Amino acid sequence: MIDFKTLIEADKGQAARTIQILDKHVFEDWLKGQPDSIRSIVKAYKFTANPKSYLILPITGATDKDDKSEQGDFTVVAGVRNRKKLDPWALAKLGGRLPEGKYRLAGASAKDALFGWLIPQHEFDEYKELPDRQGPSVLLVKDEIAQVDEAVRQAAATALVRDMVNTPAADMGPNKLEDIVEKLSEAHGAELKVTRGDTLEKDFPMIHGVGKAAMRDHAPRLIELKWGKADAPKIAIVGKGVTFDSGGLSMKSPAGMLIMKKDMGGAAHAIALAKLIMEAKLPVQLHLLVPAVENSVDGHALRPGDVLHSRKGITVEIGNTDAEGRLVLGDALTLAGEEEPELIIDFATLTGAARVALGPDLPALFCNDDEMAAGLLDSGDQEDDPLWRMPLWSRYEYRLKSPIADTNNVATGSFAGCITAALFLKKFVPGDISWAHFDTYAWRPSSKAGRPKGGEALGLRASWNYLKARYAK
Repeated sequence: MIDFKTLIEADKGQAARTIQILDKHVFEDWLKGQPDSIRSIVKAYKFTANPKSYLILPITGATDKDDKSEQGDFTVVAGVRNRKKLDPWALAKLGGRLPEGKYRLAGASAKDALFGWLIPQHEFDEYKELPDRQGPSVLLVKDEIAQVDEAVRQAAATALVRDMVNTPAADMGPNKLEDIVEKLSEAHGAELKVTRGDTLEKDFPMIHGVGKAAMRDHAPRLIELKWGKADAPKIAIVGKGVTFDSGGLSMKSPAGMLIMKKDMGGAAHAIALAKLIMEAKLPVQLHLLVPAVENSVDGHALRPGDVLHSRKGITVEIGNTDAEGRLVLGDALTLAGEEEPELIIDFATLTGAARVALGPDLPALFCNDDEMAAGLLDSGDQEDDPLWRMPLWSRYEYRLKSPIADTNNVATGSFAGCITAALFLKKFVPGDISWAHFDTYAWRPSSKAGRPKGGEALGLRASWNYLKARYAK
């Protein structure tokens, strides 16, 4: 992983290329002040300061070699929505695309846009060389130094999610999730606990039931990390860690299975959020829980029609083995609630219904606390990491009824699938604990500036910004 700290430096007047930041309001005035040669280039490339565009221009007016070297060998003009307040993605079209070298902004402060400069310079290269890779683009900053550490942390956490989700399931099984959390625990002096085998079967029967068909190396387990001072507020972060989802005996189609390595995306988000919390030394007692399983098929596989017991004591009839994520989350949420935290946040790549409703970019947020929901939504807007609140509509609970168990794991019919999935999870969360559930995609089906196709962190920065606002001193 690239060292993001090396991509931003304090501006001490060193030689650098200039990036002129423009928006629609100042573009015409800027253009009028340019020489004919520059206006011709701008016209030829149809540059109008569109927020998605930039242009590399030759230096004009340099009278000797020394003047030109101070300015750099070219200059850049970049369009943004609002030059007076850059958003987190405003520089994403530049970071990683501009030629190697040092740059400084003119006409804008980068303090809210540092993340977008950093994250495009990270690429997933675990399995092949990237021959077109260039050297780093370094941004010089003056009044933004206070924001640099935070931007570096967010970029590293986002890169961690992307890398974990992009890694094939053979190399990102439950054992690998355990290794990642163990290293995180060691780095921050946290307490690690892993429950597996007979103890898992006894104490967390739904986690065991989903994962028992996997090979030994990918055997199911519950991974827990605890960190923080005993007198700090308790919070729990839970992530769905289904490292590959075949659908079980209710098997997915080949097309549906193609990107199911990403079904541990919830765990990746939870682990990355825990990393942010510990790196920033947020004054909380953190409880991270990752139920890690592979939903495989063999003679031990869960069957449609089976009834599972749960840690909560609720019996669950299996209507579909491809609705496995809510089962493992149910046991993990039960344990999280037993610790009596003041809030629980869970992340899960839970339903296709959420994607049908909101598309790939917009995580569905379910929350039993209006104030917490409003804070999360506002934080998402601030970070340009948007969320959309969906209802915990209790009148749909009847659709989860089972004739032989306390509940079914799926609803009758296909309507409101993400709502009924959230209502299933709600059964395992104490009603007096604030709880937010992110039904996130963790995947980008097509590329945008700074956001390549593949694994993606969606809702991570929104939730982190909320926790900072709530707990940071």
